[in-house]
Amino acid sequence: MADHENYQVAIDILRCHLGMTAEEACAELGIDPAASQSSEVIDPLSGLTAN
Repeated sequence: MADHENYQVAIDILRCHLGMTAEEACAELGIDPAASQSSEVIDPLSGLTAN
């Protein structure tokens, strides 16, 4: 199985630029979403607020 860190940039690109969920990004890359989840996953949009 591939190391999660090898896919993190690709997952981030799919999520941020194409609006995919983490699960959709993992499916697009052909990896298991459960295996790619880190205990320290940070939502890239979590710090943004709607003003």
